[in-house]
Amino acid sequence: MSRIGKQPITIPAGVTVTVKDSVVTVKGAKGELTQEVNPEMIVEVNGSIVEVKRPSESKEHRSQHGLYRSLINNMVEGVSKGYVKKLELVGVGYRATNQGQILELALGYSHPIHIQLPAEIKVDAVTDRKSNPIITLESADKQLLGQVCAKIRSLRKPEPYKGKGVKFVGEQIRRKAGKSAKV
Repeated sequence: MSRIGKQPITIPAGVTVTVKDSVVTVKGAKGELTQEVNPEMIVEVNGSIVEVKRPSESKEHRSQHGLYRSLINNMVEGVSKGYVKKLELVGVGYRATNQGQILELALGYSHPIHIQLPAEIKVDAVTDRKSNPIITLESADKQLLGQVCAKIRSLRKPEPYKGKGVKFVGEQIRRKAGKSAKV
């Protein structure tokens, strides 16, 4: 039995979960999310608890049991609390500004990079003197938020010698020594 899949999901106050034709819809204060579920999997809503059950012990059903439970739990948590990710720009001259949903990044290339962010994501770029610029992204959709953060980070990954690049706040970069001088 899947340890993750058999755990029930508790629904907080102000959140509604509905299941119709193998589509799970979760509504809350932060928004509304939908997830299509394998029609063979059984999703039951009993009062303030959601349970995901599998029809058989086949390998496919076992692998999807914990997956769908985690996806539904992430949706419930997202519409009630929301998710926040912070990115830090490390490097001389690296800047970030935003006008609405357009994020403008200066990452040491010959041109600034403009990224149009989805409407579901709230962005805030803060640049203080004597500290690295910080980009704060908020959303109810954990998958979308992670995908956008990965896209921004891929524009200039942190390099191991000086640590320059776009990294998550609190992320540890494995550093290398570099060339040793001739004696």
